[in-house]
This record gives sequence, C-alpha cells and structure tokens, in this order.
Amino acid sequence: MKVAVIGRGLIGSAAARHLSKMGHDVTLIGPDEPADFSRHGGVFGSHYDEGRITRRFDSQPFWRQANCAAIARYGEIFAESGVDFYREVGVLHLGPGESTDIASVGEIAAEAGILCEAYDDTGLTERFPFLRSRAGMQGYFEPRDAGYISPRRLVRAQTIAAERAGARIIDEPALGISESGSGVTIRTRSGSVEAERVLVAAGGHTQSLLGQSLGFTVYARTAVMFRLGAAEVQRLAEMPSMRCFGPKGEDPYILPPIPYPDGQTWLKLGGDPVDIPLESEADIKDWFRSGGSAHVAEGLQKQILDRIRDLKFEERRVVPCMTTFGDSGLPCIGPLSERVTVAFGCYGKSAKCSDELGRLGSMALLGDVKAELAP
Repeated sequence: MKVAVIGRGLIGSAAARHLSKMGHDVTLIGPDEPADFSRHGGVFGSHYDEGRITRRFDSQPFWRQANCAAIARYGEIFAESGVDFYREVGVLHLGPGESTDIASVGEIAAEAGILCEAYDDTGLTERFPFLRSRAGMQGYFEPRDAGYISPRRLVRAQTIAAERAGARIIDEPALGISESGSGVTIRTRSGSVEAERVLVAAGGHTQSLLGQSLGFTVYARTAVMFRLGAAEVQRLAEMPSMRCFGPKGEDPYILPPIPYPDGQTWLKLGGDPVDIPLESEADIKDWFRSGGSAHVAEGLQKQILDRIRDLKFEERRVVPCMTTFGDSGLPCIGPLSERVTVAFGCYGKSAKCSDELGRLGSMALLGDVKAELAP
C-alpha cells in the first residue's frame, strides 16, 4: 500500500519504520530541527533535546504496557540504524513517605513485576549521596530498563531505519491535506504527495493541520538546563533520572548530567506550576520563539538547589517545549476517515514509548484499531 506519514518526530518516524518493514511504500514528511528558534517561522517539535526519562513503570496500565513494549525494541532500533540513543542509568521515584502517589509506586511495581529498590530517608542519602537530606522522604529506584534516551537521536535512528527499509523522506512541513474517493493529497512547499492513506502524527500541530479539534489541548512547557563543570560532572556521575512527587509545581522531573552537541554537559529539569494553553499555530510559534518562561525557570532553579546538595553550575539555559493533553489519559490513535488516521496526544509521556505508539498508529492506519484508543 502507498502510505504517507506526516510528522517526522518521535511517533511519526517510528510509524514510518514499522510500515516500511511491513513492505508498504512509505513517504515520511516533516522538516529537520530549526537552527534558530527565534527566527523560525515553520513548525516546532518537542524532541529537540538529548534527555527524556525512560522507564517501564507507570501507574496506568496502558502506558506501562507501551513502555515495556517500546523498551524491548530499543536494541532492534539501534541494530537497524547504528544510532545509539539509550543510557540505562535507572530512575529514582522520590516523594514524601505519606504520599499515596509514592506509596503506589512500590505496590504497582510489585504487581507488574518491575524491579524497584525501596529506600527511606536515611537510605536515600546513603545510596544517593548527592541528594539533600529530607526527613520523611521515600524513594523507589528502578535500576533496569530505565534511565534516559536522547529523543533527537531516537528520531534520527527511526528515520535512518525507515529509510533503509525503503521509506522516502521529504524534509518539508506538510501544508495541507485533501481527501478524495481514490486517495489523499498532501501539499508541501515543493509539490504534492499522493497516497492511498495517511497517518498524521504531527504532535501539537496535528489539530491545526487537520483543521479540526479532536478534544486535545496543547500546553506550553519550560525546561531549565544547568551547565556543569568537570568536577560536578564527576561528582554526579552515578546520578539516575528522577521523578519527584509533590504538589503541582513542586514535582519536577530531573535528568542527570548529559553531554550535548555543544560539547558541554548539562543537567535538566522541568515541571510547570501552571498550564498555559497554546490555542493556535500562532501561539505555538510565539511560545517557541519566546525562549520559555523566566518565572518558571526561577522556580525550577530553586527546586534543583533544594534537591541536589551543594550544586554548582556555570550557566543556566531556559528552553521552551510543548505537550498535548486530553481528558481520557490515553493518546489519540485511530481513524478519522477511511483514509486519514491520527496518532498524537501523549501527556508528556511519549518519548520513551514512541516506538510502540508509532506501531499502534501504523496498525490503525491499516485498519487494526484498538477500541480504547479510537478518537
């Protein structure tokens, strides 16, 4: 079948790999990362980064199953592309001992057969000496099939693997879609692409590209990165990825020191206290060009200093991002019509399990739809 995938991000590139390996004639449409956010007038993505937490654990069964399925294929993706994107440094789930959220980590992990080491407040500072001591804290450390991935490198790996399996790559944004009885036409700057069916996996741009709401809201997100010197990199060498539980705005995710393409090593965290909707394409572009929220960055800096003992950093960088939420807690994966299918809406959870979401999108495009995922 002649198919097109719109969106060369995490889910779209994964779908293109799966469809190409099934023997379909695949065209993957989407631009490269913009060189300068402030001057860019096209689409944006949230995968322009080197660090996203990956783990098997999730409190919701669907996401837990998707995580496990995707992580099991990391080696396959590496073998097909030659691009390394995963580091198994483990994930520390951390929060007040009286919190039902942190208690449920141990319970759900045990039921699901996910190895987690439990630590009380004293045990935490012994096992992870970089942590600032906090009375009453509880931690669960997930040491296997957990750590972080580079979403940028994962997209590259999926794209290379798809291309090696026969996919054609068009390095341009899709400008519009029109459906007829015989197929779908996708407009790009250089011309039109004809396909029998199309999968739209364009993240926060999906609804505007389709010209209709599917009940999902795009929210602005701010991440903060701290550049570390050699001594701090060495001191934090055993640091895992971290998920901190607490009230909204006091529940950051934290990535360990990660080397970036600029030759520097950065520690990153995020966790916005307020959801700011991006209601149009103009809002999305303005947000990315703005460089993110300095106010949120100040709060995140306080949080990292409260959690990492004696942290010394040489530079702070503020980075804009976006994520898409719906009401069900599930992604939107399924057909809109006989020829157009969507796969998006991932609640900030999709990077680690994007290969499985792309596979599900591929199957939906071919007519195999899981009812609980249909929009």
